[in-house]
Amino acid sequence: MSSDSFAILRKHAGPDLTALAEEHMKHDLQQSDRETLQKAAGKLSTYAAIGSVIGIGLGIWAAYRIRSTRAAMFNAFRAAEKPTHVQFAGGRTEVIPEITPLLQPTALGDYTTYFFFSLGGLFLGGETGALTGSIAANRTITRDPESRKRIETAFRRFRADVLRRQAETLERGADGNVLSM
Repeated sequence: MSSDSFAILRKHAGPDLTALAEEHMKHDLQQSDRETLQKAAGKLSTYAAIGSVIGIGLGIWAAYRIRSTRAAMFNAFRAAEKPTHVQFAGGRTEVIPEITPLLQPTALGDYTTYFFFSLGGLFLGGETGALTGSIAANRTITRDPESRKRIETAFRRFRADVLRRQAETLERGADGNVLSM
């Protein structure tokens, strides 16, 4: 499992692409455009972090509810009157084994429940936060039409440079992962 599976842990594409993006930000954008992009990036990471924290909290709450419900069901099962023998039509009687200790909730089961529910909450909350953060970031960028046009032009130029670098790498036949550029 990659760390990119969780929205809160995602990092940049790499140092060479980061430097190329910084170069385009310096030359193709105005200061207000750079501030708009920084604000949008901040919104995205903030929403992802908040979503992750809320998801973990909801996962722990759900695990607590499941654990308490399971404990209540076990206590009800333990208190209920259970048959101890079964008698067959031929008159033969067999003892029914006591399974109550096997159904008792364990600490390992509790830890596992809390872990997996928290992990699921982290994933769902983080992805929901990243989705809502990208919507908020998009609204931030598209608020000013002129700034949006400059940002889109700069992004097209950046993408063209990335594609040129990938083509050069392919033509050289260099080893390594070409798709990661």
